[in-house]
Amino acid sequence: MAMNMAGSASSGRRGRRRAVMAEINVTPMVDVMLVLLIIFMVSAPLLTVGVPLDLPQTQAKSLEQDKTPLQLSVDVSGKIFINDTEVAFNELIPKLKAITDARGGLDERIFMRADKKADYGTVAKVMGLLSGAGFKRLALVTEVEQGT
Repeated sequence: MAMNMAGSASSGRRGRRRAVMAEINVTPMVDVMLVLLIIFMVSAPLLTVGVPLDLPQTQAKSLEQDKTPLQLSVDVSGKIFINDTEVAFNELIPKLKAITDARGGLDERIFMRADKKADYGTVAKVMGLLSGAGFKRLALVTEVEQGT
């Protein structure tokens, strides 16, 4: 009989296994998602700036746009950029035509950004070159005037 008791005690221990926890702990996942949200909120405005320019200020309203615009920039030293890529003056029109042919032809709107301290002659040359090449939809980008 003693043997029987020992046998029943050991089998009783095996039978009392802990139940598997079926709940998902979402707290660490929420913590990670909030950290990622903060990182993306801080880094997103930094990604939109291309060529650093000090744009002139006007009271003009912004244009409606349905797709990412093609940006042409002229900085203080007279360097020309298509979006964020520097381009030589004599290579400007062939590269612009290649880009606009892929995007929609000469009807593509080009946003021209020029630093307010850039040489007016350089900006005028670029605008004249664009006009002579058949680009008719050129928009000058400025900042909204502050304080008035």
